[in-house]
Amino acid sequence: MGPAPFPSVTGVDSHAHVFQPGLSLAADRRYNPDYSASVDSYLAHLDHAGLSHGVLIQPSFLGTDNSFMVESLRAHPRRLRGVAVVAPDVTDSVLDELDTVGVVGIRLNLVGKSLSDYTGVEWRRLFERVAARHWQIEIQRQIDDLSEVMEMVLPSGAAVVVDHFGLPADMRKGTTNGHRAFLERLADDRVWVKLSAMYRSDLTLERAGEWLEEMLRAGLAEERLLWGSDWPHTRHEAQQNYRGQWQLLERLVMDPSLRRKILVDNPREIFGL
Repeated sequence: MGPAPFPSVTGVDSHAHVFQPGLSLAADRRYNPDYSASVDSYLAHLDHAGLSHGVLIQPSFLGTDNSFMVESLRAHPRRLRGVAVVAPDVTDSVLDELDTVGVVGIRLNLVGKSLSDYTGVEWRRLFERVAARHWQIEIQRQIDDLSEVMEMVLPSGAAVVVDHFGLPADMRKGTTNGHRAFLERLADDRVWVKLSAMYRSDLTLERAGEWLEEMLRAGLAEERLLWGSDWPHTRHEAQQNYRGQWQLLERLVMDPSLRRKILVDNPREIFGL
């Protein structure tokens, strides 16, 4: 069992990162931050927005060394949950330890990477172990072949959480084969989508709204939508901030009942709050 829940869930930011200079960096990193994104700063943003909980996502540039995130989870067990990055041969004892501190899933950050064969025995076994712990598998991948990755992961039975609207690039060119294949997956009740970081796909508010409506028409239930700030907006720090992301959510989802689902009801279910 993980840590005890916060007394009352007022809202959940499902996507943020914490780090500081001097940490061990992954050899294949695409980004090397030179500043600190502290857990105290993040909690201050949550407090200002009136949110009770946050979910820390292991940044890709830290690889499979989840120790700094784990330290933050241990310090704030009633407010924070985590999503880790692990190798396919990670031991059950490590997964159990991560579960104890509040980790609720693993992340596959495949942006800029060639796809591994996730139908292989080692990966398939990992996904099954994740599912057995009632964790989620979070995927960040451009929409062109995102559906292919989902096809490899879904047979495990684990919930699949898609980052950042599915990174639907080139929306101005119309719906591509990748868009269509992704939309066909959304009726599966194990698939969740984060409304986060529209700037990573150059989505305007208008286009994000159109894409959200298209996903809902394709079968994505309102009960499987989440929101994330993507704080501290790595590689976009100069243009983005927490307040701006919060305001975009308010403009994107103007229906208070739907916004409550996205911020309270839905994350409470999938993150076990």
